[in-house]
Amino acid sequence: MPCLAIADDVTIYRCTDAQGRLSLRDTPCVAGEKQQVQTMQRPVDPPPRPQPAPPAPPPPATTPPVVQTVVLQPPRPMYECVTPDGETYTSETPEGNPRWVPLWTLGYPVVVPHRRHGGGFRADVGVHDGRIDGRITIDHSIGGGHRPPIAVGYPAGTWIRDACHPLPQQEVCDRLRDRRSELGRRYNSALQSERQQITRERRGIDARLANDCRNH
Repeated sequence: MPCLAIADDVTIYRCTDAQGRLSLRDTPCVAGEKQQVQTMQRPVDPPPRPQPAPPAPPPPATTPPVVQTVVLQPPRPMYECVTPDGETYTSETPEGNPRWVPLWTLGYPVVVPHRRHGGGFRADVGVHDGRIDGRITIDHSIGGGHRPPIAVGYPAGTWIRDACHPLPQQEVCDRLRDRRSELGRRYNSALQSERQQITRERRGIDARLANDCRNH
């Protein structure tokens, strides 16, 4: 009699026919075959291995903040200068536009280099008082072995410096912008060589506006 398989068991039938051929099956042998029954425990798959937890994703790469260093120079001053004639102009320095002028233009007498004639001494003195020019001739003859007098003259000229005063920064920025606009109007009608000069001056004004007039 075949054996009853218990739960979770497997029954194997060994069948041998008349010619002695052996076969294994999970159903009973047919008539005329020699049958052997073997019960085996059904294999059970082992429980699945616990899967390791996936590694935590790496923290997002942090890009260090870009530090920009902006170096601002102190605003450059601008001065307005007035000439003795009442004309005004701007200057980058409090010196303005110093000029070397002859002394006779200021009313000082000037002695020109002396010359000898006929054994004597002669000098021409020029005088200018702002309205008229005058000349005085000094003629001194030498006789009896006397030495000629020594001629002394004033310096030929002097430096003239205009009165200059600093402009408020807002006024400086306004004048820079006015100058830039003026250069833009001149550019279209300027020659090629003049355009290069205008371009260079505008670049300088742009740099100065960016540095000196950020808040004005």
